[in-house]
Amino acid sequence: MTTLPAPAATPLVGHLWRWSTDPVRLLADGARTGDVFRLRLWRPAVVGYTPDWNRAVLGDLDTFRSIGSLSGLTPYLSAGVVYRDQPEHDPRRRELNPHFHSRGLAHLTDRLDQIAHAALPPADPPAGPVEALAWASGTVRRMLNAAFFGGALPDRLLAAFLHPLQQPVPGPMLPRPMLFRRLDAAIARVLADPPPGTLAHALAGLDGAVAEIRVGLAAGYDTTAHTLAWALWHLAGAPEWCRPEALPQVMDEVLRLYPAGWLGSRITARAVTVTGVPIPAGTLVLYSPFLTHRDPRLWPDPLAFKPDRFDEGRPAWGFLPFSAGRRTCLGAHLARAMLHAALTPWFTGKITQVDGDPRPAAAIALRPSGPLWIERHP
Repeated sequence: MTTLPAPAATPLVGHLWRWSTDPVRLLADGARTGDVFRLRLWRPAVVGYTPDWNRAVLGDLDTFRSIGSLSGLTPYLSAGVVYRDQPEHDPRRRELNPHFHSRGLAHLTDRLDQIAHAALPPADPPAGPVEALAWASGTVRRMLNAAFFGGALPDRLLAAFLHPLQQPVPGPMLPRPMLFRRLDAAIARVLADPPPGTLAHALAGLDGAVAEIRVGLAAGYDTTAHTLAWALWHLAGAPEWCRPEALPQVMDEVLRLYPAGWLGSRITARAVTVTGVPIPAGTLVLYSPFLTHRDPRLWPDPLAFKPDRFDEGRPAWGFLPFSAGRRTCLGAHLARAMLHAALTPWFTGKITQVDGDPRPAAAIALRPSGPLWIERHP
């Protein structure tokens, strides 16, 4: 492999220490060395973030494989369609797509709206400061329960299953076989007599439905909750954007600044050249929506919250909050539906920032570095 630039490393352990303590800063430092750079982790890795790199890595499912990549390091994601490779991936995806398309989810709107309105903190008199991430996590959990099970899954069990995803590494990486078995049994009970109009009802009878639903719950939880928390924080700091008609732009801008799937990975099945860089077979190849979304060549003033930037469209393969290509996140439409439902009721009052640290930190999903305290007023 051609010698590539690399960010500063630690003697003996390479980049592994920096990766375990502050991977976001490590990636940002790497991006300053070049469009493609190398990392010395537990195995050598190559990282790129330009649109051409994204197109190559995400567009060729035969060469860039999922099995063996970073998603296999956590039991929460190492199953279901997200961990299938060709030739099994595409047929499985075709089975699932209709149920997760916006048209297939339209009937869930009322349910999601009801949960959002019930969770809204009172404004008159104000309920006092609300921690946005805690509020968002509870709201998204209840929305997922409603969408998949009509609320039939025990909330306490679902909360226990999802809680490790909010913990720093290695929390989400640790196996929890007893907890997973309990959740799988509860999902199977709902699938045996699924409430009409739920995703469980749509997926009942599908081979492997329990695993697909379990992974769907995990993939849709902290990613959506963190995005929702950041959206509330920025709306509290930019009241001119607190308008229902501006919500699509606001969501896109929050997803640009803080793509929950901040890093994706593949393993090369054969030797390949990408953007002029020869890469051997068996290499860990990384792409980073976080770096792509903050590249000033694609996004002028990239650190600023400017929802109106989307009036001019988006660069091809330069906006990928839900990945892209045939492996685009299956739950993208559900995530947007939950965000839309959860944010809309907040526009009936005024939101203000109280205190917080919105800087992005990383585990499985990107998350705020600290609490985000906001308050709702009449």
